[in-house]
Amino acid sequence: MTGRVVMPFLILKRVLVACSTVIAVIVLSGMLIHVVPGDPVTAMMAQSVSATPEAMAEMRARLGLDLPVWQQVMLYLAHVLQGDLGTTIRGNEPVLTLLLQRLPNTFALAVSGLALALAIGIPLGFLAAVNRGRIADTAVMFIAVLGVSIPTFWLGLVMIQVFALKLGWLPVAGSSWRNILLPALTLGLTYCALVARMTRSALVDVLEEDYIRTARAKGLREHEVLFVHALRPALISIVTVVGLVFAYLLGGQVIIENVFSWNGIGRLAVQAMLERDYPMIQGFIVVFAISVVIVSMLIDILYSFLDPRMRQK
Repeated sequence: MTGRVVMPFLILKRVLVACSTVIAVIVLSGMLIHVVPGDPVTAMMAQSVSATPEAMAEMRARLGLDLPVWQQVMLYLAHVLQGDLGTTIRGNEPVLTLLLQRLPNTFALAVSGLALALAIGIPLGFLAAVNRGRIADTAVMFIAVLGVSIPTFWLGLVMIQVFALKLGWLPVAGSSWRNILLPALTLGLTYCALVARMTRSALVDVLEEDYIRTARAKGLREHEVLFVHALRPALISIVTVVGLVFAYLLGGQVIIENVFSWNGIGRLAVQAMLERDYPMIQGFIVVFAISVVIVSMLIDILYSFLDPRMRQK
């Protein structure tokens, strides 16, 4: 089969896998409320002054907790597929509306952090691979291990202490373009270590290929060998890392958004956990999973376009 014939089937396969993953996440999210120890309605209304038996019974009926578990899960799946994630316990507002209001802020921070991670990590990984076994390689790998080991929240607090409180260059919190710099830099410095390690690994493998030795034997200059013949194939492998890094970024943002008071869905999720607002928590899990699955699927399809070997498979 030719590449033109295979690609639609390949895209269809990726879409079907993505849809199956999303449905599985929705089903598991629908069962979340039954994993909570004790009565979830009692836990949600523990701090409410209107926690009368009648109000609790009404809440149980509104959440469908008076139905069999399998029926509750199927009902939740049907509602989610129709775009209904329920309403919040505090305020009785649509969960989907609140999440969609915060989602652009979350994606803006994730894309900014990803851009910084790639801008820092790819050159460091390239430097380490070219100087494999030398001091530069050891130094870059030490920085990479250090970056992976440092907790994100601790690095964020250090950034606030240095750049906001001591130097006064940037604000501590807010939602303007200046407020995104510190959290984006924190995420970029944290995850550039992962990018650097992946870049080094991919480039080292490419540099050991026969066509690289042939290019050098032909007398090509070293920078031509590296940037024309080696870097381009290595970048194809690095593309697959972008989806992984993006998923890590979204997970790390839950903490960073709260450290920097960034109004994203991560901060909204933490507030929902503190208030035991289970519909909001379930909605966050669903939206988070869908975002990661969509980005991973697009990266996978892009990789298939870039690498002809994937189309041949």
